[in-house]
Amino acid sequence: MSHSGTPGGQPGPQRTTDRAPALSEPARAYAELIAGNRRFVGGAPRHPNQDAGHRAAVADGQHPFAVIVGCSDSRLAAEIIFDRGLGDLFVVRTAGHTAGPEVLGSVEYAVTVLGTPLVVVLGHDSCGAVQAAREVATTGTQPLGHLRAVVDAVLPSLRRAETEGVQDIDGIVDIHIAQTVETLLAQSPVLAGEVAQGRCAVVGVSYRLAAGAVRQVAAVPAGFATLDEQAGPLDPAASAAA
Repeated sequence: MSHSGTPGGQPGPQRTTDRAPALSEPARAYAELIAGNRRFVGGAPRHPNQDAGHRAAVADGQHPFAVIVGCSDSRLAAEIIFDRGLGDLFVVRTAGHTAGPEVLGSVEYAVTVLGTPLVVVLGHDSCGAVQAAREVATTGTQPLGHLRAVVDAVLPSLRRAETEGVQDIDGIVDIHIAQTVETLLAQSPVLAGEVAQGRCAVVGVSYRLAAGAVRQVAAVPAGFATLDEQAGPLDPAASAAA
C-alpha cells in the first residue's frame, strides 16, 4: 500500500494545513461520491481515471479521497456505483460490512497515512449477512465455520432493532449501517481523533440494489448530512461536462 508519489494528477482532495471552513475536504469528497452515484443511476457514467495514462500516473502512489467500508456482496462494487476509477477509493469489504481489527487497521492506514478525509460505510437492502443473523436469532441454530463470526458481529444490530421496535429487514439494515459507523468510531480512537479535529467524517449509506441509488443513514459529526449540498465539485470542469 504505497503512499508516495506526486499528488498532481491524483483525484480527490488532498490533506492540507488550511481547513477553513471546517470539514470542507470531507464534504467535497462526499459530494463527489454522490455526484458519481447520480451519474450511475442516470445511466450516464463518465468512467473517470480508468485509462492507461491514469494507470501509469498512480503507479507510484495513491491519494484516495474516500474509504469505503462495504459489504462483500457481488452487486456492490464501489468504483462502479460511485463512477470512480483507479486511485480514487480505498475499499475494504467484508460480509455485512463487519468491522474487525483488520478492517479498523485498514481504515486507520487510509485516514492517517494516505490522508483520506472521508470514511463511508456502504450497506444495502436485503443484506444476506443481516438475514443470516436474523435466522440465527429466530431459530437458535448456529452457522458453520467462520460464518459464525460474521453473524456474531451483526447480532448487536438485531438486538438494537428489537429494542427500537424495528422488524422489517431493510429497517434492520439501516440500523446495522448506523451501528457500524458507531463501531468504527468507538473501537478506533485514531479515527475518532481525526473526526474530532475536523480532518475526517464518517458517513453510513444504504444502496438500493434495483434502483442503484445510495441514501444516507448516519453521519458523524452530526450535521454533516447537509454539507454535501453546500460543497462544490472536486473537478468543476469535469462536473460541468457530466
